[in-house]
Amino acid sequence: MQIKRLLNFIPEKDKISDTEKVRFRVKWNNSKNILSFGMGVRVESNKWSYETQRCKNNTTHGENKTPANIINRELQRINNIADETFAYFENKEILPTKNEYKEEFNKRNGKIKQEDNAEKSFFEVYEEYATKQGIVNSWSKNTYYKFNSLKKHIVNFNKNISFDIINEDFMIWFISYLQSSDAMKLTYKNANTGMKNISILSHIKFFKTFLRWSKKHGYYGGNVHEDFNPKFKGIDVNNKEIIHLTWGELIHLYNFKFENSTYEDVRDVFCFCCFTGLRYSDVKNLSSNDIKNDCIYITTQKTIEKIKIELNKYSRAILNKYKDTKTEKALPVTAKQTMNEHLKEMGKIAGIDQPQKITYFIGNKRYEEVYKKYELLTTHCGRRTFIVNSLFLGIPAEVVMKWTGHSDYASMKPYVKIVDELKRESMNKFDLK
Repeated sequence: MQIKRLLNFIPEKDKISDTEKVRFRVKWNNSKNILSFGMGVRVESNKWSYETQRCKNNTTHGENKTPANIINRELQRINNIADETFAYFENKEILPTKNEYKEEFNKRNGKIKQEDNAEKSFFEVYEEYATKQGIVNSWSKNTYYKFNSLKKHIVNFNKNISFDIINEDFMIWFISYLQSSDAMKLTYKNANTGMKNISILSHIKFFKTFLRWSKKHGYYGGNVHEDFNPKFKGIDVNNKEIIHLTWGELIHLYNFKFENSTYEDVRDVFCFCCFTGLRYSDVKNLSSNDIKNDCIYITTQKTIEKIKIELNKYSRAILNKYKDTKTEKALPVTAKQTMNEHLKEMGKIAGIDQPQKITYFIGNKRYEEVYKKYELLTTHCGRRTFIVNSLFLGIPAEVVMKWTGHSDYASMKPYVKIVDELKRESMNKFDLK
């Protein structure tokens, strides 16, 4: 079940003060249910972006000169709690009333305290973990999605789960469940195979992280999170397929003339990612204020890391193309799902159809599937394209890592392997002469 909702932060004028109080408004069920929460936050209207519903970057607010990033972090925290609350009801297949939603929201926001001596169930602890870790680690929407996905599988496997039954045997049978079609049918009703090994590994890692936290806080007494280390075939990161555009394909797409203006905008945003290494989440929030002295200065959404990316002639040209648009955003970024759909259509039109083999394992069984490259294009291919082509052009990995925000060299190994193969193929062309 998915509950359609609308979340808005709305500054309200105050006759007493020059600043405005920010209220958080939540609507769902076709706006039949509306709630409004006070934020305890004040902003200056001329430093507020109504488009992004956040304080403008590098501004300060009120008498205490509170920095925008601190206020925005609190707004994001509340936004995350609202999404968590909806996810809680979605998992229960319940459309909440206003009172039900308000009570659950306030509980997650620490406004309603539970009895300290009350014995919490496994799923109550699981919700507590998500609430607290989501705030502390600034979870992205994708992380919350993984959290809810794992919970659905645990419920489907054993809805009466408790901490005292979680041991090695439990984990083995849980993996067996994930390898069955029962697990896949939660997402695809007609599924006849289980999960890919790489997906199972992701779920087990998340589960163990939760158990480690539960052990630390006194809810769990076992050691599965330390002792249970299953081996899965086909999950070596060095064998991971990195879907990317070659330099020739990138330049071809960059210069391709699309009759559809929407495709042209999507192409420009995607190519900008290919020439800068920015993730979709960062290019979506990129504003003209983030670009100074021919460089991009941003704090990444995923890793909360400050990075600096110098512009090149391609990224500079794309920015200049949209510099006169009447919006704070630097580029016309559409919704991620829409952009992914358009990229596949555009790749087909532009003839980016090189065969691409995908290999994966389900249990011990190896599967191979061949696609045309345009069928696999997504927004994240832009970042991968940037890394592969940067390395292929001879830019040191250490420099590329500073642009992309990668923290360790190990994460670059799959890209280095691809570049080594590309160089070998290029050298082999001499043998054809």
